[in-house]
Amino acid sequence: MKKRVAPRVLGAVRGHRRIICVTASAALLVPLLIDRSADMGSPPDQRLQDDYTAAADEYHVPRNVLMGVSYLQSRWDSHPGTPSVVGGYGPMHLVDTRKAPAPEAPHDPARPSAAAAGPPARHADTPDKPAAYSADLQRAAILTGLPAAQLRTDDAANVRGGAALLAATQRQLGKPLSANAADWWEAVARFPGTTDKVSAAIYANDVFDVIRRGARRTTDAGQHVTLTASPGVRPHAPAAPGGSRPKNVECPPELSCSWLGAPYVRIDDDAYGNHDLADRPKDQRIDYIVIHDTEAPLASMLLTIQDPTEASWHYSVRSSDGHVTQHIKTKDAAWHSGSQFVNARSIGVEHEGFLRHPDAWYTEQMYRSSARLVRYLAKKYQVPLDRQHIFGHDNVPAPTEDSIPDMHDDPGPFWDWRHYFDLLGAPLRATAGPDSDVVMILPDYGKHKPRFTGCAKAGVPCAPHGSSAVRLRSEPADDAPLIQDPGRRPDGEDSTEDVNDLGSRVSAGQTFAVAGRSGDWTAIWFQGHKAWFRNPKSQPTAVGARGRVVTPKEGVKEISVFGRALPEKDAYPEGMDEQPEAPLPYALRAGQRYVTQSRVLGSYIDRSSFGDSPAPVVKGQEAYYEIQFDHRLAYVRASDVDVVDPPAAAGPGHPAAAPRP
Repeated sequence: MKKRVAPRVLGAVRGHRRIICVTASAALLVPLLIDRSADMGSPPDQRLQDDYTAAADEYHVPRNVLMGVSYLQSRWDSHPGTPSVVGGYGPMHLVDTRKAPAPEAPHDPARPSAAAAGPPARHADTPDKPAAYSADLQRAAILTGLPAAQLRTDDAANVRGGAALLAATQRQLGKPLSANAADWWEAVARFPGTTDKVSAAIYANDVFDVIRRGARRTTDAGQHVTLTASPGVRPHAPAAPGGSRPKNVECPPELSCSWLGAPYVRIDDDAYGNHDLADRPKDQRIDYIVIHDTEAPLASMLLTIQDPTEASWHYSVRSSDGHVTQHIKTKDAAWHSGSQFVNARSIGVEHEGFLRHPDAWYTEQMYRSSARLVRYLAKKYQVPLDRQHIFGHDNVPAPTEDSIPDMHDDPGPFWDWRHYFDLLGAPLRATAGPDSDVVMILPDYGKHKPRFTGCAKAGVPCAPHGSSAVRLRSEPADDAPLIQDPGRRPDGEDSTEDVNDLGSRVSAGQTFAVAGRSGDWTAIWFQGHKAWFRNPKSQPTAVGARGRVVTPKEGVKEISVFGRALPEKDAYPEGMDEQPEAPLPYALRAGQRYVTQSRVLGSYIDRSSFGDSPAPVVKGQEAYYEIQFDHRLAYVRASDVDVVDPPAAAGPGHPAAAPRP
């Protein structure tokens, strides 16, 4: 979540504080599926599959087209009774503009609300939200003769409404209700209602990519749905994404992007905002891409990014259609992570949404647009597609002990990291056997529904929901105390199940060294202790992984852990103050192991004054290893540890890659 921050915090820390577009070649990594008959008396958990068949037959729409559109709209989820940010309902995400309440966020007095501040400043390259939707629920009610209320709450009715709208659009285009899916590309492109031709073309191409590849998943309502692959389907003369865009924009050519710049201006003699000039990657390599959510409507955030006294970030991704707006050139450093060290080495991507209301905001269009953008940036700057380089704001290491309680918790436990990495073309999966000495946290997002509180009101249980997060306990028992974080709660308060409390949980894709096993429980080394999580073979929450680990050198009882990798004293030029080491209030003890995927050299940039050129980067020779220490990343001196390749139990995998030099 975002907070107003002073432009200068001890001269070092500047911080602020859902959906999906990916290229067709890697949008979905699913095997070709075997066809299954839907006419054999389906069980209750396959009723939605039958609904697609019935609606397709009734309105003469190819079933794979109807199901492909629905997958892009909602991944077939119902979100019962919960509208999206634009008022979309059900598996077809039919939009009822009369019923589009945005979830309320707690008011942040440090930042004016969008309503109070008025409309965002107009900019020629910042498109408005779509004014009308082809997937109009009220129109679907007229076409089907069903009450609008039924289309909002009944999946079968909702699917019928989607089929009726597709058929009506096809007729309006003067096209026949063909049984050939390839004839429906233009109708599909119009379904989401975007007025942006690039976004419409991307949407239709993604739908047809799903049709070609097939898909299968269990929905939020427990429905098992399968779309059989149709690899031979090619739409007739699809419009290729493209078009003009501002010269400042750095985006993949197939993505709809615009520019709304953040100001680099002097505020007074001692302060400036709201980012730093740099010359990356020439002066500083870009190592990380940080995933945020806004915790505010995008209109409010477009005001924030234009305020030089506020924080900043490189890109915003809109919830309704995945449109991307760039604010800062990637060569420059935004103030987005809460750590100047990470800011200097990262790109920040904000996603419109609230972590406590994922169904309303974390849309498939936003996920896909974001993944397209991040894959493009990762390729451009050679950022590895793993969870020690592509991580959330909630994984950013606190630079100092006193900053730990103020570090952020977005995009939260409901961000679907597994799906996101599928879209990145780097699927999270087992790379070793189940008894390996390293594990990757990887729960089944749809089935894994840990208890959380605080989504609507403090202490009140959240509705059960799929989650990327796995909770940790001090012993292998459900009633054992949660793992405590003395840095996050220095007053000694216990960790809780609150949706914002990161103290006792880990997240999908993170890798850890195994510290023990007991029945259905697995222990990992976490923040200097053994931390246990339930990991039954019938529904595992972690899988075997390969990876290098660090451990204190022989004879060393414990070593310091840092939130940033600073240069040694001799590296600082004359006249520049040496930065204090500031180890975190944790220790890595003899016999403990933590996974590393990067080796970095210490660096520091003195961003203390306004200027016309980048400040010099102080580069040291002291090497550090980045480790997955707890929910967040951390650093240890290379001279303090040995790096080992633990033996991997027999199973799928590939040779462990060396940490990034």
